[in-house]
Amino acid sequence: MPLYVSDKQIVLPGGDAVATRDYNVSGSIYWDGDVAYSAVVGLINIRGGERDVEVIPLSGIYKPRVGGDIVIGYVVDIGLTGWVIDIKSPYSAYLPVQEATLKPIDLTAVDLKNLLGIGDIVLARIIDFNLTKDYPVTLTLKETRLGRIEGGTLVEIDASKVARVIGRRGSMVSIFSEELNCDVTVGQNGRVWIRCRDPGG
Repeated sequence: MPLYVSDKQIVLPGGDAVATRDYNVSGSIYWDGDVAYSAVVGLINIRGGERDVEVIPLSGIYKPRVGGDIVIGYVVDIGLTGWVIDIKSPYSAYLPVQEATLKPIDLTAVDLKNLLGIGDIVLARIIDFNLTKDYPVTLTLKETRLGRIEGGTLVEIDASKVARVIGRRGSMVSIFSEELNCDVTVGQNGRVWIRCRDPGG
């Protein structure tokens, strides 16, 4: 049951074997027979009593994932039934009007730009990713902490650095929040929203 890497090790694409199928290997990898190899320049993250091994890319684009991914996006266009959102990804995202509010909306009576205008910023969750659609990514705002972002500062980082900014169980974000006395929200797509009580923060 070989494990070819150690925690925090840097691996290179093509040549660096990671582990065999005896381990739960995830991230940016490919399989050659029963051995997983890194597909990128990445950082090894070992957890779960050394049974779970992940290759985290050290650079690259954001690839949407359904379920837990929270993203920060800009409204770039308004359609007949929703908004086109830039989520810093090669894949276009769409926010249908029924996913933007808990209240039913009569599209014949409401001008959508009065709800969200071009240039507005939203904190959203990915609920669907389907490459056969014109807009492969579908978003929702129908959760308590999601919605339009107002105030604060938006910072952009490489999407591959998000896991390191969040830290294990959110440890790094907690440190930032406590030291700066700020609310820090990290989007999986590499956008970070920071709101500080003291502007000097």
